[in-house]
Amino acid sequence: MKTTFVKPALVERKWFVIDAEGKVLGRVAARVASIVRGKTKAIFAPHQEMGDYVVIVNADKVVVTGRKAQQKMYHRHTGYPGGLKSASFEKLIARHPTHPLEKAIKGMLPKGPLGKKLAKNAKVYAGAGHPHAAQNPTAIEL
Repeated sequence: MKTTFVKPALVERKWFVIDAEGKVLGRVAARVASIVRGKTKAIFAPHQEMGDYVVIVNADKVVVTGRKAQQKMYHRHTGYPGGLKSASFEKLIARHPTHPLEKAIKGMLPKGPLGKKLAKNAKVYAGAGHPHAAQNPTAIEL
């Protein structure tokens, strides 16, 4: 098998919009990660950025199943000794409405420079509006 190399100028990049209101966090993140990575295209190559752009609206209204809203913990470190900070899903979504979805998508992408580049192709917004109307995004139903 020969490795295919697609020139970035030849890749057709589309824009999609997903309404996350009432949808399960992990299911939305998995679908977005697949589209951003480019796995929905026939010319997929794991080492190249050839995926599409995805705009997620109503990220503050995403749901989790079971008792995860109280039990699921998000951790971060301030960089100082003893600086581990933890917050439950409920508290985090109240303070930073887009953070749980961004973190879930980023965790499903490859680690390293390619993953950081791909994570920027997923645009997450807490409300119903977004500034990408000029790109004419196609709505995707999950």
